[in-house]
Amino acid sequence: MFPSNPHFSGLIGATHRAGIRFWNLGEIATNGIEAMAELGSKTPLDVGIGRAIDNGNAEHLLSGDGIARSPGNVTLAFDISVEHPFVTLVSMVAPSPDWFVGVSEMSLFENGDWANEIVVELQPYDAGTDSGNTHNAPDDDTVPRIPIAHLEGPPLAAGGIVAPVGTFTFRRQ
Repeated sequence: MFPSNPHFSGLIGATHRAGIRFWNLGEIATNGIEAMAELGSKTPLDVGIGRAIDNGNAEHLLSGDGIARSPGNVTLAFDISVEHPFVTLVSMVAPSPDWFVGVSEMSLFENGDWANEIVVELQPYDAGTDSGNTHNAPDDDTVPRIPIAHLEGPPLAAGGIVAPVGTFTFRRQ
C-alpha cells in the first residue's frame, strides 16, 4: 500500500576527492547514514563531512531542502572544483524504516571537462539498519547491521520490479 504522506528528507552530502566514501552499496552504513535513512537527520553525517573538509578530503558540505509532499522537486546550487570533482548526496525516502536515495562518489568531471548535465534515476536503497519492511513499520533495529543494498521487494516492488523513485539532475550553471 502506498503511504498517504510520501516525502523526502532534506538533502545532505559533499563535494570531495576520489576514494572518499560517506556510503557505498555493499558496505555497512555509518551512524550518519543510519540517522539520515531512519530519521531524515543531517547529523551526524554533516559532522563526518566536516571532518573530511578539515582533513582536505572534501571541499563543500551540501545541505538542501527536502520534498514535503512527493511528487515534487527541490533545487540545490553548489560549487565544485577540479581538486574535489566528486559528489555524494543522499535523502531519506519517507515514510520508511531505513530507505534512502542517493549518489556516492559520482564524478561531475568527464573527459577533461565538467559535464553539462547528468541525470541519475534514483533507485531506493535499504540502509541495513532497521528490519522493518513496510512504509510505517515500527522501529526494529537490525543487529548486527547488514550491508547497504538495493531495495528489491515489497512494498516498492510492482510485478517484481522496483522502479526509480525520483531523479537527481546535475546541471552545470
